[in-house]
Amino acid sequence: MIDYAVNYFVSFFQNPSASGIYLAISIGLAIAFGAVWLAGYRPPLFKKPWLWAILVSSPFLALAAACFIQIPLQVWSGQALGHFWSQEVLMRWILLAGIPQILLSGLVQEGAKMVPMVVYWQRSGKNIDPKLGLAIGAMAGSGFGIFEAQWAHNIIFASGWTWAAVQTGGFIALLGFWERFFTTAAHIAFSALAGYGLAKGWGWQFYLIASALHALLNYSVVLLQAGLLTALHVEIYVAVLAVLVTAWALWLRWRKKAAMVEPEISSPRGYGHEKKHFALGVRGNHLHSCFGVVAALCLRVVRSRDSHRPDCRRE
Repeated sequence: MIDYAVNYFVSFFQNPSASGIYLAISIGLAIAFGAVWLAGYRPPLFKKPWLWAILVSSPFLALAAACFIQIPLQVWSGQALGHFWSQEVLMRWILLAGIPQILLSGLVQEGAKMVPMVVYWQRSGKNIDPKLGLAIGAMAGSGFGIFEAQWAHNIIFASGWTWAAVQTGGFIALLGFWERFFTTAAHIAFSALAGYGLAKGWGWQFYLIASALHALLNYSVVLLQAGLLTALHVEIYVAVLAVLVTAWALWLRWRKKAAMVEPEISSPRGYGHEKKHFALGVRGNHLHSCFGVVAALCLRVVRSRDSHRPDCRRE
């Protein structure tokens, strides 16, 4: 098991297609995939250059965790299941039997990608802007996504892939690149959500959410083994999930804080013509705004009633 983990770790730094144009395409495509999705988050890379350190460090942390923590845990969980059930039974119940190993992949990898976020969060007194936390997470996720994508591209080219495969096989020949494009988006979005939750004070809750979404992405492999999905269906599954999670993360990134709502209340006749404003601070809490509107309406009713009251003053 140790030898397998070490060999798997080393394989990420080997380039079976490291010759000429294919190596450049592998790296270039991976960087392009990451840049396309990361651009939507618009991280302050020049105002906060230390974000580059997170981009560079996260893939090594995630890879080390995957090789030396995730793989042993998955092997042991598989051995534990095999101790109670035969391989035939496990394959028949693969939709359930595959869950522990799938969950481990999400927990370990998302936990490793959170390490740089937690370090910065601790050094900042556990007080950072949620959008900055989201940007930090996006950088951590993009680092690992790009690194993993160039590794996958190298494997594709090492298998003998050429453009002629597209001419004969059509879109099916591009599925490997399609998968990496959307998987990179998913890595970025998962980590962005974890960073946002950490900054909001919901660190462990969003860590579990990110891990569960990561596991849900990987569960497509189980569905493929069970014969419920074809290879094409798996790629569509990955794309849809990645787009949905990215949309959620980008919504958190770009939603505007509710502005100060100041409904204008005009004084009725008899009370002067000055205008008063009822300042109503709204921070995304509809209950506060409801109380403000009700208070404003009540004030208007009271003033209207007083303006129609008979004048009892003696002349």
